[in-house]
Amino acid sequence: MKKLINDPRAVVDESVEGFGIAHADLVTVHPQPLFITRKDAPVQGKVGLVSGGGSGHEPLHAGFVGRGMLDAAVPGAVFTSPTPDQIIPATAAVDGGAGVLHIVKNYTGDVLNFETAAEMAEADGVSVRSVLVNDDVAVEDSLYTAGRRGVGGTVLVERIAGAAAERGDDLDGVTAVAQRVVDNVRSMGVALAACTVPHAGVPSFDLAEDEIEIGVGIHGEPGRHRIAMEDADGITQRLLDPIVADLSLTSGDRTIVMVNGMGGTPASELYIVFRKVAQLLEGLGVGIERSLVGNYITALEMQGASLTVLRADDEMLELWDTPVHTAALRWGA
Repeated sequence: MKKLINDPRAVVDESVEGFGIAHADLVTVHPQPLFITRKDAPVQGKVGLVSGGGSGHEPLHAGFVGRGMLDAAVPGAVFTSPTPDQIIPATAAVDGGAGVLHIVKNYTGDVLNFETAAEMAEADGVSVRSVLVNDDVAVEDSLYTAGRRGVGGTVLVERIAGAAAERGDDLDGVTAVAQRVVDNVRSMGVALAACTVPHAGVPSFDLAEDEIEIGVGIHGEPGRHRIAMEDADGITQRLLDPIVADLSLTSGDRTIVMVNGMGGTPASELYIVFRKVAQLLEGLGVGIERSLVGNYITALEMQGASLTVLRADDEMLELWDTPVHTAALRWGA
């Protein structure tokens, strides 16, 4: 194992410390217990947004803390949920009097720990709502979930709900917008090679040189099929077809599309995938109104990509275009 680390047990603490120094104009790092808030938190009168999960998926979630997205991010150990002891003070720190929305990926540990934290925060007088992101069409149940996993759609939920909160929507309104994104977003991923968790020191799963895993999870969980390597267009078709079917996309629909790298895939390859997605959707009469191509929710250095498609309406597009200023996503600010 070759990694730019010091001690496998200190990876998260040292990484978050470095992130805080690099983006001191945007965020504040709270070390004990560990969480990150936007620099001006709490914003009085604004709904606070909190998300989090295991580390190793950067820039998710810390990279999306800032104006127009999250107010706080709570990082767990690599591929491990944060604890309620972290989530509770993060929730309190961003409560500006209008309540707090938890955006939770559908992994059992995340769900249980955020539920516990929400109950404790409510007992302390903070109004808390939650939305559960479960956009992965690959499998209904996996090693870590009951139901579908929460993956790339989380980025779109955080962006659009964050914009609604910045606009001044109340807690019920922000929650409703977030849920509408959840209901209309789907994702599918592929792995070409596994990643290595620092404290494990060995790849998280085995793939032969000529094999790929279609529908892989962001922790290396199994997907739908393990097949022989194909060209980029063939793989892209395999990712897009189940998304189109699950969303029942039809001619005239408008979308926001994200082609996301898993951490070890060159941008040039991601654009080849996006090119084919655009061709296939055009053939269906489905428009791509906005797009993201790059690393937004990774799995350490895994080779592969994921595709996320959101069926968008006028309000979603309007919110998407409002200013956002975070370490990993920014425009209009």
